[in-house]
Amino acid sequence: MTRVVPEVPDWLRAVRPTLEAEQPDWWQRFVPPARPRVRSAVLLLFAGHERGDGTVGYDVVLTQRSPYLRSHAHQASFPGGKLDPGDAGPVDAALREAAEEVGVVPPSVTVVDTLPGLYMFPSQNAVTPVLAWWRDPHPITAIDRFEVARVVRADLDHLLDPACRFTASLPEYGYSSPGFEVDGLYVWGFTAMLLDHVLTLGGINRPWDAADVRPVPPLYRD
Repeated sequence: MTRVVPEVPDWLRAVRPTLEAEQPDWWQRFVPPARPRVRSAVLLLFAGHERGDGTVGYDVVLTQRSPYLRSHAHQASFPGGKLDPGDAGPVDAALREAAEEVGVVPPSVTVVDTLPGLYMFPSQNAVTPVLAWWRDPHPITAIDRFEVARVVRADLDHLLDPACRFTASLPEYGYSSPGFEVDGLYVWGFTAMLLDHVLTLGGINRPWDAADVRPVPPLYRD
């Protein structure tokens, strides 16, 4: 994919102001406590590329977690992880993890904003989403094979195609989330919820059939 949009697009800059004006219920339900057991950060890294017709498209960096992990194996995720003692904060942690996991060079990234933290109750983990624009994309690959099986730049045209969208369901737990299938990735749960909200807040989400409910395949469950 060729870099054709060096500047942060307007829709990406609009995410945080829209979030503050229209705080989604989902964000309000998962406000972290003052002292969570774990603090983490994830990098929502978007880039531009040239479509076949010469117009500009966008993509987002997604990873597939390693099958060797004890939790969330095989699942799609954003680059990221726990804050280390040496990290200055969530931005440092997200960039460091992206570098360690898939080889993103931090100086090639423009950090657009940090979004309000979200609390994962089962793991007592407060996750800060770091919204970023990849102004100078370069080749990336899965570096730490114990954590990452593969990495893709998922084209938003494909990601947002209604044919690739559905409601992912764990009926035995009464749980559901948006679902995506893109580039061989099955995206559901926290990653899909966060991605769906960010694209909605940016004003580029597309209508899809939420009544198309599909159980999460066993491979992608905890």
